[in-house]
Amino acid sequence: MPYINSTITLKLSEEKKENIKTKLGKIISEIPGKSEEWLMVGFNDNHTLYFRGEKKEKAAFVQVQICGSTDRKYKNKVTESICTLLQQELSISKDNIYVTFQEIQDWGWNGTLF
Repeated sequence: MPYINSTITLKLSEEKKENIKTKLGKIISEIPGKSEEWLMVGFNDNHTLYFRGEKKEKAAFVQVQICGSTDRKYKNKVTESICTLLQQELSISKDNIYVTFQEIQDWGWNGTLF
């Protein structure tokens, strides 16, 4: 059960959200055992982000949560792919895209834990 939540300074159209969501589905599969089939995606767009006291016009903070754990090499691949995607789709410079990972041991769904 992966979850990718993106906080983005830009206002996204529904078409743009759908396109990015689909591409995130492919990106998550870079982590062994993860797939779009169980992926949940969220967008917090048109959001104000500051870094080092400066308001960013184009920036993103992306949180990737996965049930279980994975090797750092897969997290690095996902980070690179997410940064490339947002740079291509939204013209956000990679140095204004921040990605965090959270590995969750206990994740519930449908009234029980995985």
